[in-house]
Amino acid sequence: MRVILQRSKQASVTVGGEKVGAIDSGFVLLVGITHGDTEQDAAYVANKIAGLRLFEDGEGKMNLSIQEAGGSILSISQFTLYGDVRKGRRPSFTAAARPEVAEPLWLKFNDELRACGLFVETGVFGAMMDVELVNDGPVTMIIESKE
Repeated sequence: MRVILQRSKQASVTVGGEKVGAIDSGFVLLVGITHGDTEQDAAYVANKIAGLRLFEDGEGKMNLSIQEAGGSILSISQFTLYGDVRKGRRPSFTAAARPEVAEPLWLKFNDELRACGLFVETGVFGAMMDVELVNDGPVTMIIESKE
């Protein structure tokens, strides 16, 4: 599992002209799932994200978790995170898990975030989405469940 985390001041996702999710301060998560990912991977990454200290404390140091900062999550499924562009000009997406595997794991990942006490909004799995965000920092992290 691979997640691109972007700290944001606000973010939203729109599908077919309808806003389906929005947050104020928090994290936008672009979530990719590959072959062999399990519910344990989803739990590991969710717990890692919940505990990361990426928000400033009163002294301006990154010392607060998303919960301590009162932030929310906007989770977006994104198979293109496993695109391979090493050969040719068109990406290969063979490393991305098939939808019938990826969707339940993405839903489990979101449930794990909620179990950590986080408010989670989502996009729509498999849909063409317009994602808007105001990066905060910018702070961007890559979190992976495998070495």
